[in-house]
Amino acid sequence: MLRLHVSMKFTDEPVKRTPVTLYLDTDPEHPILGSTDRGGTATFDIPPASGKVVINGSTRFHGRLDGDVEITLWSPTDAASVDDTGTPGGTFSGSTAYPGMKTRMLKVNGHEIMTDGEGYLVDLGDWSEAFVRAQAEQEELELTSEHWEVIRFLRDFYERRQVQANVREIIKHFRNVWGKERGSNRYLHAIFPRGGPQKQGNRLAGLLRTKGEH
Repeated sequence: MLRLHVSMKFTDEPVKRTPVTLYLDTDPEHPILGSTDRGGTATFDIPPASGKVVINGSTRFHGRLDGDVEITLWSPTDAASVDDTGTPGGTFSGSTAYPGMKTRMLKVNGHEIMTDGEGYLVDLGDWSEAFVRAQAEQEELELTSEHWEVIRFLRDFYERRQVQANVREIIKHFRNVWGKERGSNRYLHAIFPRGGPQKQGNRLAGLLRTKGEH
């Protein structure tokens, strides 16, 4: 039996009624779906295993899944579908703001969109191709078809698996698609000079900040 206790870092309040997905290392293609109850606990009747815990599309824990596991979040994201906004269906929206977050406004098609200090969207539902172009201009990045291909891959991966692609998965995909030279870590960092595809790519793709960015 696995019991996940999900709460907020600042207030210790339970994160209620929030989607939780398990990706077991032994069978990552068949995720186990659940959600937290009013006490912020998600219970899964599974034998001890190792794998990932994904909450609202972002990996929050990877390791031994057994007994009671405590997970604390800086901020949850809402799980509302935004199919009617032009964002690919199933992508989550909602505020990722936390106390003391530094924000700035980015003008997109005449409207102001809020990002954090580095340019990550505060509300994931604000993503659009116009946002990509505006944020790329802000970062002095001239977009090419290669950039768009990476951005769409990142969003599609997140859409299908409800977890963001790691560097190894990105390189594996583009090595198969582009070949060994262009599908390398060095080349991907060359076209995304501000942190590579896992940082600058995710930022432009309207996804969350990930661990291990560089």
